[in-house]
Amino acid sequence: MAPLQRSASYGSDSDPRYANVDERKRKRMLSNRESARRSRMRKQKQLEDLVSEASTLQKDNSQLSENINVTAQRYIEMASANNVLRAQAMELTDRLRSLNSVLHIVEEVNGFDVEIPEIPNPLLEPWRLPCPIQPIMASVDMFEC
Repeated sequence: MAPLQRSASYGSDSDPRYANVDERKRKRMLSNRESARRSRMRKQKQLEDLVSEASTLQKDNSQLSENINVTAQRYIEMASANNVLRAQAMELTDRLRSLNSVLHIVEEVNGFDVEIPEIPNPLLEPWRLPCPIQPIMASVDMFEC
């Protein structure tokens, strides 16, 4: 029966040998509780930080999406305006060619020496203007017979 009494007295305060062990266990248990509390607080803060960052990233994403939509709309508008300008340039180039052919005919029929500029192809050389900026030297008298 002695071993039974010994295990019963192991955790009691009556034996001074085990009082120090119980105090260490109690301190370790309190330390572990405090460590677990700090760990839970750290995890809670990390979660809050991640939620905040996710919210910020969602706002940034929304703003970027809006900017993309606005830019895409502007691009569509500019592409449309560019197409209109190209069509107008082609139409004006055709008109200029027609007028130049009329000037060639007038030159041949009446014998006038008219300087007729070369018309560049805007599709092959888009950086060049279809016609140089020059005043047109024509008068109504040229077309009278």
